[in-house]
Amino acid sequence: MSQVVATRSIQSTLLSPVSGSAHERAQKFLKPATFSSMVFPPEGNKWSQIGFRSFSISARKSAPVEVLPVSPEDDSKIEERLQHLRAVQQFGDSSSGMWSKPTVRRKTKIVCTIGPSTDTKEMIWQLAEAGMNVARLNMSHGDHASHQKVIDLVKEYNAQSKDNVIAIMLDTKGPEVRSGDLPQPVTLNSGQEFTFTIQRGVGTPDCVSVNYDDFVNDVEAGDMLLVDGGMMSFLVKSKTRDSVKCEVVDGGELKSRRHLNVRGKSATLPSITEKDWDDIKFGVDNQVDFYAVSFVKDAEVVHELKNYLKSCGADIHVIVKIESADSIPNLHSIITASDGAMVARGDLGAELPIEEVPLLQEEIINLCRSMGKAVIVATNMLESMIVHPTPTRAEVSDIAIAVREGSDGIMLSGETAHGKFPLKAVKVMHTVALRTEATIPGGQMPPNIGQVFKNHMSEMFAYHATMMSNTLGTSTVVFTRTGSMAILLSHYRPSSTIFAFTNEKRVQQKLALYQGVCPIYMEFCNDAEATFIRALDMLQKQGMVKKGEEVALVQSGRQPIWRFQSTHNIQIRKV
Repeated sequence: MSQVVATRSIQSTLLSPVSGSAHERAQKFLKPATFSSMVFPPEGNKWSQIGFRSFSISARKSAPVEVLPVSPEDDSKIEERLQHLRAVQQFGDSSSGMWSKPTVRRKTKIVCTIGPSTDTKEMIWQLAEAGMNVARLNMSHGDHASHQKVIDLVKEYNAQSKDNVIAIMLDTKGPEVRSGDLPQPVTLNSGQEFTFTIQRGVGTPDCVSVNYDDFVNDVEAGDMLLVDGGMMSFLVKSKTRDSVKCEVVDGGELKSRRHLNVRGKSATLPSITEKDWDDIKFGVDNQVDFYAVSFVKDAEVVHELKNYLKSCGADIHVIVKIESADSIPNLHSIITASDGAMVARGDLGAELPIEEVPLLQEEIINLCRSMGKAVIVATNMLESMIVHPTPTRAEVSDIAIAVREGSDGIMLSGETAHGKFPLKAVKVMHTVALRTEATIPGGQMPPNIGQVFKNHMSEMFAYHATMMSNTLGTSTVVFTRTGSMAILLSHYRPSSTIFAFTNEKRVQQKLALYQGVCPIYMEFCNDAEATFIRALDMLQKQGMVKKGEEVALVQSGRQPIWRFQSTHNIQIRKV
């Protein structure tokens, strides 16, 4: 065992932004003045097949070592590493480690909505191979039989796949306000009068039913009524006991069962409807991994759902969809109560001024990051690819912004549910996310994230393991039965991959959503050392690490594995 000695210039040099090409950056980093020290073990100390260096939190005298300063010329492999750096990441370093290899595994996860275009075995397999990490079931469409088919196919894929896993997310319909059925689409022009009524079964060229009995009470003269998030708009002129008379502002073709919003207002409906409860029970029976709960207005809704899940013995994470005006004042308490949030920009942009949406997106991502919660950016990310084989340049930028802001996941809706090019959409999202990640400076953290988590030893270890991994340029290996330590590490955003080994299939599936986590199922044995060696051997055989590469092995968490409750440690092991 030998103590690692490093110069003080490592962290300051590598955590600051550097301009110029990757070659210039590499040359700057590799100057002798800023280089680290090489540690040689004392004479006669033989390395075993897997050598390791242990780091202790407490200060203690290290074993005698011979410390020799080195320059780039002293490392025979430097040219090979620089060539790898130039080839894979010409425009940026993905980690802060001086000798780290560029990260080529995508960290930001992709959520795909499964629908008529993708609900076959062949398409789900192809989506998974193209980059899908989470399969989303939109309960606003389809029935339990169609969703059961998709769940069974995803589970079949997970059972057969050796090195990949797909999580299942059930997205509730929520208290949506929709127009009724029309015999045929109605074309409306600006300035034309049109009426919405709470009477059932009305569908004429100048009047249509609404499925919400309090609709008349919720709107006032002067309100702006939006159809499908603003594809059409109506100005409320007056109302009667059962009808709302409007003037068409932005016309178009009105079809059956269109989604209605009132600008700046939310419907006075419960966030979880009777249909939602039926769908939630369906999710419990099928052991889905996540619920995405629509139109959450306050934390009480989340507590109610979590209490129900606890009574059922169901371990399902709750993702709140931020999409109503009423949720914004309660944002902090809602996210605190949940396991994560989804920025549902469609309805959010309908109920609030559209110029507020990008600001709220950044605020929600930052809030989730600071609180250690997962966050997904959704809606219209590649909308044009529903009908076109290539995206707009603005859509590409939208993906890149979500990745740069630190989102755990980015979501496809109609693009994969009923679009013409679902596989191409996933590939575009994968490519853009991977390319963007390659330009993000490694080791950066929000200023307060280190303080937020320091209320438990595990949080402190996750923080320092991330700093160590970033400094040395190593991947991180963690063993977990609950997933909590892997999730903690994910929220600190280490520069390299987090390989999370678990002996629980359900935990493996949940971890598929979290940024930077590669969840791997493996049976644990009672011998810690044997398990460590087997895990590193598995990573090497699958090409995830190379012989001679170092990894940071973290033993911490609220539930001890192969250690005492009071003992936590980080090791650096050589494969």
